[in-house]
Amino acid sequence: MLAVQNVTMRYGAKILFENVNTSFNPGNRYGLSGPNGSGKSTFMKILAGELEQQTGIVQRPRKLGILRQDQFAFDQFRVIDTVIMGNKALWKALEERDAIYAKEEMTDDDGMLLGELEGIVGDEDGYTAEADAAILLDGLDIPESLHERKMSELQGGQKVRVLLAQALFGHPQALLLDEPTNHLDLESIHWLKEFLCHYDGTVIVISHDRHFLNAVCTHIADIDFQTIIQYTGGYDDMVMAKTQTRSRIESDNEQREKKIAQLNEFIARFAAGTRSSQVNSRRKEVERLAPSELSRSNIQRPFIKFDQKRPSGKHLLEFEKVKKGYGGIEVIHGFSGTIMRGEKVAIMGRNGVGKSSLLNALLDGAPGVTEPYVKLDSGMVRWGHEAQVGYFAQDFRESIPSGWTMVDWLRQFDPDATIEQIRGVLGQMLFRGEEGTKKTEVLSGGEACRLMFCKLMLQKPNVLVLDEPTNHLDLEAVVALNMALQKYDGTLLLVTHDEDLIDEVATRIWHFDGQKITDFHGVYEEYLTKA
Repeated sequence: MLAVQNVTMRYGAKILFENVNTSFNPGNRYGLSGPNGSGKSTFMKILAGELEQQTGIVQRPRKLGILRQDQFAFDQFRVIDTVIMGNKALWKALEERDAIYAKEEMTDDDGMLLGELEGIVGDEDGYTAEADAAILLDGLDIPESLHERKMSELQGGQKVRVLLAQALFGHPQALLLDEPTNHLDLESIHWLKEFLCHYDGTVIVISHDRHFLNAVCTHIADIDFQTIIQYTGGYDDMVMAKTQTRSRIESDNEQREKKIAQLNEFIARFAAGTRSSQVNSRRKEVERLAPSELSRSNIQRPFIKFDQKRPSGKHLLEFEKVKKGYGGIEVIHGFSGTIMRGEKVAIMGRNGVGKSSLLNALLDGAPGVTEPYVKLDSGMVRWGHEAQVGYFAQDFRESIPSGWTMVDWLRQFDPDATIEQIRGVLGQMLFRGEEGTKKTEVLSGGEACRLMFCKLMLQKPNVLVLDEPTNHLDLEAVVALNMALQKYDGTLLLVTHDEDLIDEVATRIWHFDGQKITDFHGVYEEYLTKA
């Protein structure tokens, strides 16, 4: 059983949650929801025992699986060993056993201890540990050739998948997963989804992937109103229930206020007269009808709207025999095609196959793109009449220079915009008051991401090229982006692993499959039926 009683956490005057009482039962899978800054990661660390709660009690099972966020903590270890470390009792027994076997001579005490250690190794399935770890790694697309390598030799996305395998290893009684789909491609996300849906322990997951939460979760634990409220079902079920509850209370309050107004009118007319008993009765009725107090939600919804200064020509982009590589390896092998105005192309495939490289090749010479690293190796790319491109790079921090305030940096993208208009756009992306004077170099990843959307809204391009735009957004912002892209009248090139975005926005699919790119004209649902 994983449960908390009267748990409180605050930072200064800001209360994240107070006197929380809730339990997470075996066999259930809980999504921990709430906007950025609401305390999701803090609560997860409290559950994991990595952070001490200010008040209250936390009850934990014996074996917890935790997704570690520090990608460099295991750099000196083999990949396979890093996974096995997910079972602390087993790993400790293996280390002590190996130390005894390494001795030139064993004492009687060593022999006794060795017997105890072999018992632990047996109880914890240690004799099949490497094979079990390999199965997890293969499912997460870490090939066997990397299993004996040091963690320091892996790329960032590969490290995240190894740490995910570490959390899953040893069949823990509860899993705590903070953003497990970050840096995972769709195939790995599907594998993880299938794994979790058949997992018989307790799962608590933080994710900004709405599709993943809807597919995996049996419950949502929502951090809001300075507490945690559980809802049955996935994320969309929670939003509907939460909205209906609030609407019902607001409607009830409206009816109560009308009734109170009528009673107060009676009291005012007859308070000084002879109908004192009726007046007193109505005063008591007013007290009984006091509207239910509606706590203020901490959810803040950004408003994203992409306009065009002018539409592009009908034939937006033509390219022939495009080739592109990175690290000395060619990943785009002569891709050709055309894009017409208004098409919304989702670019899909496993990590490392070349999705970002394809964008970089197609953006070479694109009007409105100033990033120096976009370059075509060979082939032809021709942008059409009046095309104007707004680009959101995967490593978008490189697109934001240091030494500027947010307001001053944004002004260059629409010189005709007034300060008030720029502050209005910043407000749409939840930058309040004087936050616009904050320097660009001190922005968090989430703040820099929202600033890039401010830039795109001011540019008003007729082509949007977005490379993994949801990585630093909370769920509310992802939903806002989804709706904005559905309503956008321009052309879109989109790299994402968010299945809802692909399903609800894309009208065309480019799928990397080995050495070739499949170009499918149609929506994602049709693609899945014909793939």
